[in-house]
Amino acid sequence: MFGIGPLELVVIAIVAVLVFGPDRLPEFARTAGRLLRQVRQMVTNAQNDLRNELGPEYADLELQDLNPKNFVRKHLLEPMDEDDKPVANFADTTPQRLPAGAKPPYDPEST
Repeated sequence: MFGIGPLELVVIAIVAVLVFGPDRLPEFARTAGRLLRQVRQMVTNAQNDLRNELGPEYADLELQDLNPKNFVRKHLLEPMDEDDKPVANFADTTPQRLPAGAKPPYDPEST
């Protein structure tokens, strides 16, 4: 949970008892729980509003997809074919030699 281990949770609990006192700690925990619930509800509402405004083509949008690392992984590193064939890596291909006397390919639009 948030990268916090059991030992850190115990230390946080001890510090909380010392700072807030045992009589005010339950009230503080209730307030923190309400605040966390409200923040989660606001985030869920914002996600739903974003999906509704973007339209049906973005109905499966996840906010994690907007992270640049996930975006690159999803759109560039994963195969683009529907058949799940691996995408050709042009750096791994070796150039093909033309047979003797053959003319190289020519594209008139490139010049």
